[in-house]
Amino acid sequence: MAKKIGVTMEVGNDGVAVITISNPPVNSLASPIISGLKEKFQDANQRSDIKAIVLTGNGGRFSGGFDINVFQQVHKTGDISLMPEVSIDLVCNLMEDSRKPLVAAVEGLALGGGLELAMACHARVAAPKAQLGLPELTLGVIPGFGGTQRLPRLVGLAKATDMILLSKSISSEEGQKFGLVDALVPSGELLSTSRKWALDIALGRKPFLRSLHRTDKIGSLSEARAILKDTRQLAKKIAPNMPQHHACIDVIEEGIVHGGYSGVLKEAEVFKQLVMSDTAKALVHVFFAQRATSKVPNVTDVGLKPRPMKKVAVIGGGLMGSGIATALLLSNTRVVLKEINPDYLQKGLKSVEANLKSLVSRGKLTQDKAGKALSLLKGVLDYSEFKDVDMVIEAVIENIQLKQKIFKEIEEVCPPHCILASNTSTIDLSVIGEKTNSKDRIVGAHFFSPAHIMTLLEIVRTENTSAQVILDLMSLGKAIKKVPVVVGNCIGFAVNRTFFPYTQGAHMLVNLGVDLFRVDRVITSFGLPLGPFQLGDLAGHGIGMAVKEIYAKAYGDRMFRSPLTELLVKSGRNGKINGRGYYIYEKGSKPKPDPSVLSVVEESRKLTNIMPGGKPISVADKEIVEMILFPVVNEACRVLDEGVVIRASDLDVASVLGMSFPSYRGGIIFWADTVGPKYIYERLKRLSETYGGFFKPSRYLEERAMNGMRLSEPKASSRSRM
Repeated sequence: MAKKIGVTMEVGNDGVAVITISNPPVNSLASPIISGLKEKFQDANQRSDIKAIVLTGNGGRFSGGFDINVFQQVHKTGDISLMPEVSIDLVCNLMEDSRKPLVAAVEGLALGGGLELAMACHARVAAPKAQLGLPELTLGVIPGFGGTQRLPRLVGLAKATDMILLSKSISSEEGQKFGLVDALVPSGELLSTSRKWALDIALGRKPFLRSLHRTDKIGSLSEARAILKDTRQLAKKIAPNMPQHHACIDVIEEGIVHGGYSGVLKEAEVFKQLVMSDTAKALVHVFFAQRATSKVPNVTDVGLKPRPMKKVAVIGGGLMGSGIATALLLSNTRVVLKEINPDYLQKGLKSVEANLKSLVSRGKLTQDKAGKALSLLKGVLDYSEFKDVDMVIEAVIENIQLKQKIFKEIEEVCPPHCILASNTSTIDLSVIGEKTNSKDRIVGAHFFSPAHIMTLLEIVRTENTSAQVILDLMSLGKAIKKVPVVVGNCIGFAVNRTFFPYTQGAHMLVNLGVDLFRVDRVITSFGLPLGPFQLGDLAGHGIGMAVKEIYAKAYGDRMFRSPLTELLVKSGRNGKINGRGYYIYEKGSKPKPDPSVLSVVEESRKLTNIMPGGKPISVADKEIVEMILFPVVNEACRVLDEGVVIRASDLDVASVLGMSFPSYRGGIIFWADTVGPKYIYERLKRLSETYGGFFKPSRYLEERAMNGMRLSEPKASSRSRM
């Protein structure tokens, strides 16, 4: 029987009190738990029959850290007093300064506030393979229960800054090596060893060590400053637009210069400032938005159970097909890879092998597991292996007739329960399945490239797709470590459709005389990993040209037509694939801007002839961001208006995971709401008066701007296509 939420204390005949945190599934430190801990520590310190204390977690887990729901409440209400005072009251005074020794018995995980509680104890005994870490920076804050001060004192400054800045957790084995863990014992002996350890401290047989008072691992002030200087350089590189990394280093330095207690006070003050920052609001929003994607009305709430996907067929062994096959193999799913001739098949199988090898060489996969994954793969040239597959994922080129032919064939050869999925990124699924009789089994499984690395899986449903099929694909998505987002069926679906104006805005700027390399620099400074031109090079310009025609048919009235891509390809520049695009690609070195591409740009400018008076326009960086990203927001508004996504936050998650929109800006809609719908509307209106229909504000954006509403607010009369 599961224990109820709360904190219990049991005192044994040995005089050791075992205090247990119970808040399944990860024993998160919600307010009632924190109050319970205060009460039990006070009680234990006052009772004469208690000599020592052991702190542990229920259900094989110590604690996953502070309850993140509290952050959400603080952001909704703007009331910072909802944050409990933990660092001084509980951690410093009641735990670390306890007259009775306190030992943490750690197994499963001790993350964030969980690890901070363990570090405030006088010793830590751990079971094997426990996860230890301080991942707070991923939520826009810093460790707030003293972690910035105690971790450097226990593992040394270099290791601590590495763990905190990169939000890297370590195993209890590594923890023992660095001094974070005092003893490593089998799970069955964890409590008995911890009790004995606590008594040994009480009887003076083991040292009574307070982490905050230790200085033996800090080194001299000049050594510490040198490490912090390097850490600041790293922070500039990995988090140029985020305040929490730099703030964290300042807080660590405060403790080194002025002592641990002074550092704890500064940490508490900075933590409260950061909780209310735009970055924390955005990152907490993305955290909860990602969780919400697993709730799909009339699919996940109607009592259906997902069916097992033991064997999956992938048709097409190109870049996408081989990536999808790799992702499936990594989750122990048997895969049949089909190609049209032996050469293509060999190439596809080699690509899968290369993907696995690359993961091994980067330390993401053991050689053993790679071998096991590869043994689950079978290459075929016909449909003979398809008679017992649970799902087929078609990943061939974007050609409607070819896809229709394949779907007709697989319907005939596959078992009646088999899911028929397409990895199309643009084509209407109803058209793909037009010639079949199994329209309830047809679904979009749109992966993002490279498919074995990118985490988004867009699940596209038509009006006929059954709830069972959607649930099965959601379940498979989670099994292969993807984040499935269910979307409606339209040209480009949610992500590609929202972002189709992205490249066009960039092309318009270049045709107006703005330097293309400057455009890329501005967009990467904003926080996207690649600017629009480098992204085009990476995807391959042939794909860009093919997709442009599909969008032109569907959304032609709001497109900016530029000859730049065609001219680029005509001049023999296909992008990274042949080593030349807007940039030059040489093996082993970073892409370099290619000055000779400017003659192609000049030709494009002559043909479009949109420069006012034939002279380049003068724009600030902020205007570049707006001219590229506001049209994206505008299209996102149409996606919301048509009910292509269930919630606005689904589009935020999809933009972060599918387009690498910066998570610390909260996703495309959250960011737009931060900027303000009224400002975006007025800016687009002015731009459309100067440059035409491409910038024309959508009706949804106009309504929100006029009524002072956020874009993310649900609309009562949404014309849902879901």
